[in-house]
Amino acid sequence: MTDSPITVTLDRMVNANLARATAGISPTVVTLAYLDWLIHLGLAPGKQALLAEKAFRKGLRLALYAGRALQDPATPPCIDPLPQDARFSAPAWQQWPFNLFYQSFLLTQQWWHIATTDNRGVAKQHEAIVAFVTRQFLDLFSPANSPLTNPEILQATWREGGQNLLRGGANFLADLENLLLGNRPDGLRETFVVGRDLAVTPGQVIYRNALIELIQYQPAGERVYAEPVLIVPAWIMKYYILDLSPRNSLIRYLVAQGHTVFTLSWKNPTRADRDLGLEDYRRLGVMAALEAIGQVLPGRRVHGVGYCLGGTLLTIAAAAMARDGDDRLCSLTLLAAQTDFTEAGELLLFINENQVAFLEDMMWDQGYLDAQQMAGAFQLLRSNDLIWSRLVRDYLLGQRQSWNDLAAWNADSTRMPFRMHSEYLRRIFLDNALATGHYQVDGRPIAITDIRVPLFAVGTVKDHVAPWRSVYKINLMADAEEVTFLLTSGGHNAGIVSEPGHPRRHYQLARRTEGDCYLDPDTWQAQTPRQEGSWWPAWESWLARHSATAWVPAPSMGAPDRGLAPLGPAPGTYVLQG
Repeated sequence: MTDSPITVTLDRMVNANLARATAGISPTVVTLAYLDWLIHLGLAPGKQALLAEKAFRKGLRLALYAGRALQDPATPPCIDPLPQDARFSAPAWQQWPFNLFYQSFLLTQQWWHIATTDNRGVAKQHEAIVAFVTRQFLDLFSPANSPLTNPEILQATWREGGQNLLRGGANFLADLENLLLGNRPDGLRETFVVGRDLAVTPGQVIYRNALIELIQYQPAGERVYAEPVLIVPAWIMKYYILDLSPRNSLIRYLVAQGHTVFTLSWKNPTRADRDLGLEDYRRLGVMAALEAIGQVLPGRRVHGVGYCLGGTLLTIAAAAMARDGDDRLCSLTLLAAQTDFTEAGELLLFINENQVAFLEDMMWDQGYLDAQQMAGAFQLLRSNDLIWSRLVRDYLLGQRQSWNDLAAWNADSTRMPFRMHSEYLRRIFLDNALATGHYQVDGRPIAITDIRVPLFAVGTVKDHVAPWRSVYKINLMADAEEVTFLLTSGGHNAGIVSEPGHPRRHYQLARRTEGDCYLDPDTWQAQTPRQEGSWWPAWESWLARHSATAWVPAPSMGAPDRGLAPLGPAPGTYVLQG
């Protein structure tokens, strides 16, 4: 980068500073999308006539509803919110004039949806961007977000004499201070401490390099399954999402069932790590961990488990191993992990050459992508739940949510190195090289079809990060002896952290073997029976079936005689890096 011409460096510096003001979203991408939409709409008199008719009809519906509601407060609304929209569910919204406020807003929102979709000639990505950005802009002006048009806020203010607004102001100042100082939210620092309240499953760090710590967990009994489990979490998150509290720790659950469990704990990169690439994550992460496990348990095959981006990385490693005749993996489990990114949901909206180049300039300047910059994009996907409802609750109603272990983990941010994230965005996301057989390891392409070990994939119904239909595509790419797909209730994180006894949990599970025909995801969902409860026992039974029948003595911690003496107790030091 130091050899770049001064003009290129100047451009990158300008873009880097602009990116900080736009939360990393390229204004060029949004501008081009709206220009595409406006030009085509301007040349479509039929669409214009349709929109004029829709506007007239919706105005008439609202006027008729207003007249009837004045006479009869029990008049049914003329438009209902979407099932996932709970902003107007309180009974106070059915009272005059608040019923008109929210009915007018929903009709307007519906009209704009018609205006921004199904426009002939508009590029699909541009149309999706326009619809998404317009929806976000409209939500900004929702009557639920204003103290003058939200009856719940008005009632609370009258009932409490304005104390809710004073508390809300104090909440805002506290959050602003934490943001400026880089502190975790109030209540989390004292209540949830990693190593004391979270990530407390007993274990030892048995290996450490410049990128990972490898944790081996203390066996629960004297005998265990012969094949150990290696968990590869995403580097975008702290590993203890799978070892939260003792009651909902997937790692503790596996240990209790007799499995020897290892997990990677990724280093939180700094500016000095800017040149770490995807190949470093494969080599210093997955492959280094397998080498260390081979020292502790010589000759044992390993159950590989990858979560989110960790699953994508593990798939890359497994495909390269299969190509090279390395048979150390005996099975592969992918938790909410994508291997084909053509239908990666709304995260794909802004991923094109313009956006990637814009993000690269920001990361080039910083040396990494900060977690807060990533969090904004994820929150926009569920802005009603994660942004606006929180602002109303915290700052206008003066209430604070009760923190839990999952929220504490979510606030424990990480970073991603410049080179690695650039390669991920370009090669995995933009080019979809892994799915098309163009991704190279050691100078040669790899193919997912080379992976022949049994494969278990988990998708979650409400996943906005890795949509389950995208995760399901492993059925099109894998040529394994069997592929088991499980769809569970919940979202990207809460659906995976779904311990036995968790209320209102259910899942669907079906296995496809070599002779079975492919089922599309919707047909699969319609035909596969629903089962109540946690999916963990079903997966653990699958692991047990693909393990040796005879149990073996529990291993010692590490391998001191081979240079792998325990370095310290779990959760280690990397997970504590801020």
